[in-house]
Amino acid sequence: MISYLQLENLTKSYGDRMLFSDITFGVNQGDKIGLIAKNGTGKTTLLRIIAGKESPDSGTVTFRSGIKVGIVDQCPVFPEGASVIEACMHPDTPMAKVTAAYELAISSGSQKEIEEAISRMDAAGAWDYDDRLRQLLTRLNITNLQAPISTLSGGQQKRVAIARTLLEQPDLLILDEPTNHLDIEIIEWLESYLTRQNVTILMVTHDRYFLDRICNRIIEIDMATTFTYDGNYDYYLRRRAERIEAINAEVAKVRNTLRREQEWMRRQPQARAGKARYRIDAFYELKERANGAYKEKNIELGAVRSSYIGSKIFEAEGICKKFGNKIILKDFSYNFARRERLGIIGANGVGKSTFIRMLQGLEPADSGEWNVGETVRFGYYSQRGIEFDMQKKVIDAVSEISDYIVLDEKTRLTPMQFLNHFLFSPADQQKYIHTLSGGERARLHLAVTLLRRPNFLILDEPTNDLDIVTLGILEDFLEKFDGCLIVISHDRFFLDNIVDHLFVMEGNGSIKDFPGNYSDYRAWSEERRKLEASRTNEKPVSDKTKQKTEQKRRLTFKERREFDSLTGEIDRLNKEKSDIEALFASGNPIDDADAVSRRYNELTGLLDEKELRWLELSEFE
Repeated sequence: MISYLQLENLTKSYGDRMLFSDITFGVNQGDKIGLIAKNGTGKTTLLRIIAGKESPDSGTVTFRSGIKVGIVDQCPVFPEGASVIEACMHPDTPMAKVTAAYELAISSGSQKEIEEAISRMDAAGAWDYDDRLRQLLTRLNITNLQAPISTLSGGQQKRVAIARTLLEQPDLLILDEPTNHLDIEIIEWLESYLTRQNVTILMVTHDRYFLDRICNRIIEIDMATTFTYDGNYDYYLRRRAERIEAINAEVAKVRNTLRREQEWMRRQPQARAGKARYRIDAFYELKERANGAYKEKNIELGAVRSSYIGSKIFEAEGICKKFGNKIILKDFSYNFARRERLGIIGANGVGKSTFIRMLQGLEPADSGEWNVGETVRFGYYSQRGIEFDMQKKVIDAVSEISDYIVLDEKTRLTPMQFLNHFLFSPADQQKYIHTLSGGERARLHLAVTLLRRPNFLILDEPTNDLDIVTLGILEDFLEKFDGCLIVISHDRFFLDNIVDHLFVMEGNGSIKDFPGNYSDYRAWSEERRKLEASRTNEKPVSDKTKQKTEQKRRLTFKERREFDSLTGEIDRLNKEKSDIEALFASGNPIDDADAVSRRYNELTGLLDEKELRWLELSEFE
């Protein structure tokens, strides 16, 4: 195997906080590696060291001579004042340097320099660079190439950074949270692109579907060292559980041995005076190993409970909203039910965040009315984050809101105890907020959001900065959450685990209410796309042939009976579907809600099938 990158005995710490110690691993040609670790344990720091933006305490980073490396940072930086096209064709990019050298050689008139420049252009594939760049930006929904980069949203800037890097055709691609702020359509395109390309990848991401479908190797940073798993994310989960089980089983054996050795050590000194010194030394080694059991430090969200919520949640009646010519909502009406779990998806800029801000009264509607129940207590986790005072300490962010946190009639927590549930140790609580990593700030944001015990949670892109372990714990918490939930997310795994239906914001004020999770919607969309494609690809028939066919074609006796029965079946299925919708809208408890939801999905599929068949037969009626 050809080695592209080798890390040897790499160590990095901040003060007394050890991120990783003496880690060694390599990246070979063809590897697609996912780097996994909890927030604050050094994922981004490691990538910055590899990229040469930060120095390790000790150890070496060695790239194979001559390989081309492309890096997409978590927060891309562009030249000040540059437009989109200028940011992509910046003189510092390798492709731009090759192109500039070619133009310089042409102007010099030196045949030797021109031949060398042509050779470099061939090797870099730079002849059609401008065309390919424009095509790729268009595919990433960046159409205004003259727009100042500073006016773009975070998601648009990330797409420009991805396009700029992919066009360089690197041998080794380093990605730090590539899916952050991207909508699902772009994530799926990028996922498909990276799967097809013959490129070596080292990436940090929390997107579990993205990891599972791209990576063939997982490297985990844990306990200040690394563990390597040759397989995808699903394989990693199984082998990690086996590793932890093996560690704890070994520690259990050591502790049994330690108990016997302790008895020996407790005897009178005279009794062991003649014993070998090595046995005494081995005792202390055993004692140290006995403390090596794997203790998973996880956020304890089980301690947080929602407050009481009444039967009336909220009603939306005729809501309209637009900004200039851009329509966000058009005559939107909906009645939200108790324990409803709603996911909102749609392209960037379609108005998802505006929708939930309007619901909370943070953004006025142009017309219509929101009617929110008196017992509703919103908890809003915004992708913009909370405006913390960066010069204050972590403990201040909680203690300034409340001197104690009431969980129930019997349980009260101090701010320090509450933050312990979110993995902020007493020492961490004394840190200044500006020193926290992005993931740690997200964890603090989550703590402050849940502090007031909301009964209606609104989560706007909660997965952007939370690590995979925290996401899993948050999912478990939301499954048991007694209140209502709205989630805006591009994380397909998160949506599949949490929501029971989707608002698909299709643009121009249109919202489709789809019963099911994201995978259900994706499968339905794919079937619809195939059906439309098959209709489009049907060969046109001349008017004469069509008229002749229509004259000859009549329903058979069997088709006539089928057609007659379809009308009654469609009416019956529509009535059953309407009854279930009324049941969902009533807000009353539903016995076996999962079965009712599955039946609703079945009815939707059956109706699509029956109505399509009715239309086919009606052409010959």
